[in-house]
Amino acid sequence: MLEIIEELELINFYNVLFNSKKIKLSKKILERVEDSHGFLKEFSQDKIIYGVNTGFGPMAQYKIADEDRLQLQYNLIRSHASGTGEPLDKDLVKSAMLARLNTLCLGNSGVHPSVVDLMVELINRDIIPLIFSHGGVGASGDLVQLAHLALVLIGEGEVYYKGKLLPTAEVFAKENLNPICIDLREGLALMNGTSVMTGIGIVNTIYAQKLLDWMITCSVAINEIVCAYDDHLSKELNQTKKHKGQQKVAELMRNALHDSTLTRSREDHLYNGKSKDNVFKEKVQEYYSLRCVPQILGPVYDTLKGVNKILIEEVNSANDNPIVDVENKQVYHGGNFHGDYISLEMDKLRLVTTKMAMLSERQLNYLLNHKLNDILPPFVNLGKLGLNFGMQGVQFTATSTTAENQTLSNSMYVHSIPNNNDNQDIVSMGTNAALLTKKVIENTFEVIAIELITIVQAIDYLNYQDKISSHTSKMYKEIREIIPTFKEDMIMYPYVNQVKKFMMNKH
Repeated sequence: MLEIIEELELINFYNVLFNSKKIKLSKKILERVEDSHGFLKEFSQDKIIYGVNTGFGPMAQYKIADEDRLQLQYNLIRSHASGTGEPLDKDLVKSAMLARLNTLCLGNSGVHPSVVDLMVELINRDIIPLIFSHGGVGASGDLVQLAHLALVLIGEGEVYYKGKLLPTAEVFAKENLNPICIDLREGLALMNGTSVMTGIGIVNTIYAQKLLDWMITCSVAINEIVCAYDDHLSKELNQTKKHKGQQKVAELMRNALHDSTLTRSREDHLYNGKSKDNVFKEKVQEYYSLRCVPQILGPVYDTLKGVNKILIEEVNSANDNPIVDVENKQVYHGGNFHGDYISLEMDKLRLVTTKMAMLSERQLNYLLNHKLNDILPPFVNLGKLGLNFGMQGVQFTATSTTAENQTLSNSMYVHSIPNNNDNQDIVSMGTNAALLTKKVIENTFEVIAIELITIVQAIDYLNYQDKISSHTSKMYKEIREIIPTFKEDMIMYPYVNQVKKFMMNKH
């Protein structure tokens, strides 16, 4: 059981999403929510407060009659539940729900405690609202997507429940749950924030970390396969660059290679004074996709660390409007719902993920091109050359998918389109940025899956099973449990998809 007391961390999201951990709210949080709601209710009685007794957006110039205040909230939810496109994956929605719950629990939103109570029940019972991918511009928050969450909380819309998409009212009846009754500004408080883009972003970072781990594993293995010199990974060389990510990646690779019998010392081969050749048959330095891995993946490591920091800061921030300040007995109007922080971080994450796909595709090409590596048959073909094709077919997939990533990596952060009668005249497009990043991450798993299959085929061709490091040997055995060594041509797509699934699900 995860008790939410103060700030959430990335591990909390991981446990709720992937380990099915239940949550509960501490007594302190429940009291804070109650105090916030009570204060706002009293404070707003004789004042003009946006979204309590005014219209929304450019319609805020219109005062709402007291008898229409609650209907105003229902109208907002229903009118903005207008998403289209593919439904969001359930883990993305659950992550967004946890992010929204945490924001509301800060006591800056003035919602009735029944809101957070019901959200806890939905998360714990795995009742997941239907939310669509299209609709958010990420400026007045994720208005459209969060409206679908709010719709469920008032007992309407649809939810995923035990593998089926069902009307919310039907599921609530089965689970003996009651929808919330709007009491003040619950509609606006639920919708006006960055929780969907942030929730998606958090899931993205979890999978991006897995991609980085797999990319390091591939880079370790390919350095072994070609019997690379090891000084490009040395502590001494990499410490001359001050970037922590580069140093860390080099360290991880050195540690993985500690028991390899394949990588070579430059001192033993080129610094011993025995070479009399004027033209060297073997490469004095490896290609960049092998030799420059710390310099290429170092920025990925550092960027991912920075993205995590910003996302967790956003999760633990009040990101709606207006902001209720119980301590100072005040309500402040502003723009905490604006998603620029998340949009920019998702652009960064998408860029470095695409770079991982590009590195993987180049390493794959090195293995497949016998004229480059000089040790493997064309396309790592273990069958009869000309008759069989080896990994030739899947290279097209890897190249095509990498190219798609490059196009998808164009920035959303600087792609603002004014809308809402120009009230929202500059927006973040943060939700689009997060969803594009999700697509790029999924694509990159496919590219690396193809490289992994190629690597284990190369190890078998070279009979290196007993020479590779224990780190590479572990990976080799895992992949070989999915796809056997093959000489005759096989239908490849089931194996690529199985390796991708294994990579994504491995803890």
